[in-house]
Amino acid sequence: MHRAFAPEAPAADTKIQLDLVSLLGHASWPVKITVGLLVLASLMVWIISILKFLQLYRLRGSQEDFERAARRSVSAVALYSLVQAAVDAPGARVVKELRARRTTNVDRLRAAADRAIVDERQRARSLLSALGSIASAAPFIGLFGTVYGIMDAFVRIGEAKSAALPVVAPAIGEALISTAIGLAAAIPAVIFYNAIDKRIGDLLSELEASAAEWVALIAESGAGGAESEALPLVRSNFPPPQHGGR
Repeated sequence: MHRAFAPEAPAADTKIQLDLVSLLGHASWPVKITVGLLVLASLMVWIISILKFLQLYRLRGSQEDFERAARRSVSAVALYSLVQAAVDAPGARVVKELRARRTTNVDRLRAAADRAIVDERQRARSLLSALGSIASAAPFIGLFGTVYGIMDAFVRIGEAKSAALPVVAPAIGEALISTAIGLAAAIPAVIFYNAIDKRIGDLLSELEASAAEWVALIAESGAGGAESEALPLVRSNFPPPQHGGR
């Protein structure tokens, strides 16, 4: 006797797709605003990082060209003559500041060089604080969205009067997406911040070493950057001529 077997029903496709757009579409407005801020912060990270890398590439190239020319200078006058041809180089701006002091006093020259290097540090580190702020704040902003999303999920569970997985999972997923986007904004910000800060530190260290050499060269040459000091004024001992004598 043969038994009749009913054909087996095809297994249901239980594969779940992670759809971020769908999750965000069902999220609450505070979570959506938080995600929007994090996406904006992520875009800022990439824009600032690209701009800083381009700036450092330009500063590094101009500084290397200026230092190669400065090594061939044997006097302060020769060093000063390089300033006009390399206005974009940090070293050229330092030498320009030394020339403006019009002195050969080593202490004053060192103080002027230190002040000029501080200005170069501020110029090189511009916008870098924004990267640091995003790197430190983005995870906490994402965590805020997650906490609010979880509270909203509990409210939905209470309204549905069920803690079943189909009710809990979408709500928790909507809450966790803000933390994921916060980390996606913070991790590149940390990496780029450290890389840019390292390059800025190397550039400034080389600038400080070169500035010490330029200060010594100016002090030894005695030029002081003032052409008028090379030709001192001579006081005449003769009385001025008188006209219309009696």
